[in-house]
Amino acid sequence: MSVFRCTLVFFLLLTSIVYGQNSGFTLSGKINSAAEANLPITITLSTAANKVVATTSVNEQFQFVFTNVAAGAYNLQIEATAAETLIRKGIALTADIDLGALELKPKSTQLTEVVISQKKPIVKVQADKTVFQVENTINATGTSGFELLRKTPGVVIDNNDNLIVEGKSGVLIYIDGKQSFLSGSDLTDFLKTIQATDISAIELITEPSSKYDAAGTAGIINIKLKKSKLFGTNGSVSTGLNVGEYATTVNAVTINNRSKYGNFYANYSNRFGRNYSFINLYRTQNGLFLNSRGTTESGVNANNFRIGYDYSANSKHTFGAIVSGNFNNNYTYGNTRTPIGLLNPMRTDSILRANNIAKATNKNLYANVNYKYQDSLGHQLNIDVDYGLYSSDRDSYQPNIYYNPTETEMLSSQITRQITPTDIDIYTSKIDYEQPLLKGKFSAGGKFSVVKTTNVFDLFDFEDGIPVFDANRSNAFDYTENVNALYVNFSRDIGKFNFQLGLRAENTQSKGELTANQVSENQVVKRSYTDLFPSGGLTYAANQNHSWALIYSRRIERPNYQTLNPFQFQLDELNFQQGNPFLRPQYTHNLKFSHTYKYTLNTSLTYTYVTDFFAQVTEIVDETKGSLTTKNVANQEVINLGISYPFNVKDWWNVYASVNAFQSKYTANSPEFVPLTQETLSFYGQNTFSLPKEFTIEVSGWYSSPAVWGGTYRTASIGSLDVAFQKLLLQKKLNIRLAFSDILFTSPWHGNTEFGGLAIRGDGGYDSRQVRLNVSYKFGSDSVKKMRERSTGLEDEQNRLGS
Repeated sequence: MSVFRCTLVFFLLLTSIVYGQNSGFTLSGKINSAAEANLPITITLSTAANKVVATTSVNEQFQFVFTNVAAGAYNLQIEATAAETLIRKGIALTADIDLGALELKPKSTQLTEVVISQKKPIVKVQADKTVFQVENTINATGTSGFELLRKTPGVVIDNNDNLIVEGKSGVLIYIDGKQSFLSGSDLTDFLKTIQATDISAIELITEPSSKYDAAGTAGIINIKLKKSKLFGTNGSVSTGLNVGEYATTVNAVTINNRSKYGNFYANYSNRFGRNYSFINLYRTQNGLFLNSRGTTESGVNANNFRIGYDYSANSKHTFGAIVSGNFNNNYTYGNTRTPIGLLNPMRTDSILRANNIAKATNKNLYANVNYKYQDSLGHQLNIDVDYGLYSSDRDSYQPNIYYNPTETEMLSSQITRQITPTDIDIYTSKIDYEQPLLKGKFSAGGKFSVVKTTNVFDLFDFEDGIPVFDANRSNAFDYTENVNALYVNFSRDIGKFNFQLGLRAENTQSKGELTANQVSENQVVKRSYTDLFPSGGLTYAANQNHSWALIYSRRIERPNYQTLNPFQFQLDELNFQQGNPFLRPQYTHNLKFSHTYKYTLNTSLTYTYVTDFFAQVTEIVDETKGSLTTKNVANQEVINLGISYPFNVKDWWNVYASVNAFQSKYTANSPEFVPLTQETLSFYGQNTFSLPKEFTIEVSGWYSSPAVWGGTYRTASIGSLDVAFQKLLLQKKLNIRLAFSDILFTSPWHGNTEFGGLAIRGDGGYDSRQVRLNVSYKFGSDSVKKMRERSTGLEDEQNRLGS
């Protein structure tokens, strides 16, 4: 805890140094007390030339404040849901001004039939992020969080379920600003349990500032869950049915109770049913071919809950607590048939029939307590303390039987059972402080995190039908990692320019210890290293039509915990997985230049350089077997051109389109690696038709041309076409949605790879072509009030818990 104490001392010193160095003036006021029905309220401060200076909203007492404003003449505009826009012009700011209570006039209403309703935008492109507003798209009906990421503009999911953003792998997943703390199949399983009906938006932060953890080559994906903005007691219930190869049900309930000073919220969701997937691999090695064709049926019973409470003692002090959990019972039944034989002359010598029957229980529990201080002078302090617990128990039974080429005679058999429990404890605390300084905004912060993980792999062979423990192929792996970080950041407007500079320092200490009965040269691996991560940006707002930005950041991608385990884990009879204790972190330099035209047409050009790029590769173990391992194989360069544009064809027809064209180049730093260069074009488009009588039709799709996944896998083009319908009834409280996903079944992947004398050609996919029906009903109060949004301290560790 000494590092954490140093962090606190660091902040006390900074505060004492800069607290009295404020520049500029304060403009404040209060909206009339009858404003609850008008919320949310947006207050915009602009110059006499109508250049926007800042935007804010009201607090719990309906007060607003602009701090550190330079002397001059300003206009103030207040926009509210149920009130006329209020404009105050010519405010001469030469000292602090309190405008007092401002009265909002209610909007006049007429009893006329509303034929066309304005559709909210599906995607917003902001200066620091792209926001996919899930609650505004009906094609998300019945999907999980994982499937929803496939529909997110700029995101691709590869054959190993890794996320790729703008051609780059290594992305962090946040849930409401709180890192998920999982990676690999654990992260995939978790995202599949989150229901799309619980998701408000997905934020793509490709160039995070120094305030964020430096981890994540491709940046951050923040999944924002729905939070009620209504006074009183309210909530919703929903139920849905997805039908593909099999059927799955999705059910959810939320409840919220909000008063002037406190807000209690809770939700629960369940996903129950079966899924289908397939994978076919044709592998050549040592003059042999192995042609496997496999299918997997998986069952899921996933339960999620979230309970939280925020208490505002007054306008300055807010306290909050959140407890969330996830409890899943899953099973898989895999069936694979693999002919094995000579390549020259082509001849099948045997056929392997392999099954993988597994059941797993996963438990996740996370708790957070939060304190926030904010005053009218622009000082803000935020403290988070978090604890996370992850537990997984997996039991796998693998019968493998070899037959002669005609499958009339059994040649041999190998039957194993694997029991693989995993327990992970995560402790984090962070502190963030900001205040006006030198006509700008200064912020600083620190974070302390410890992750402890214990993995056990027990393997049993069967002799005469009785399981016998195999000590030489069993092990335990313990891993502890401590990351301590400090950061500073400063931003300021100078005329039409805005600049931001930041620096983050992170110290990493880790220890991996393998306990095994077999001889191992590397039983314990310790590491300690410190890195600096600068970031900065320059924005130029030429006028209302044009704005330009240049942003730079340096980032790190640490190996996930399981990829460091040196023991050999058996996936099936022919494939093993083995970690690499000497795997090095990969470092990334990102430089992005962007232009925005009339706040709608966004164009960006990004250059990324990654050193020590690590990828999962397959190596030859013996004549017929392969081992999956992760290695630092190359340096990567990515050049990406992105264009996005939302527009209206008609009042009732809205379109959003985005295109990313990028080149990925991999230069070998390993002798087995084959250098690769690939140009890729990806597209996302959505058409929304808002028709009379609250009826909506949505047609969307995505496409990706041939690409390189994970630095080693060349893939063919893939895509998907989706259509959805929505009908609102009972004063918009009842929502009925019907969606058809991947209508042409074009999302399955096809690809090939070569590494170290081994060549693989394969294809795979899941039952993405589905019909989904969802019905939801909202109940309770309709009085609107904006809810406090906050992030927590679990921001870097959870993504890296290995599969």
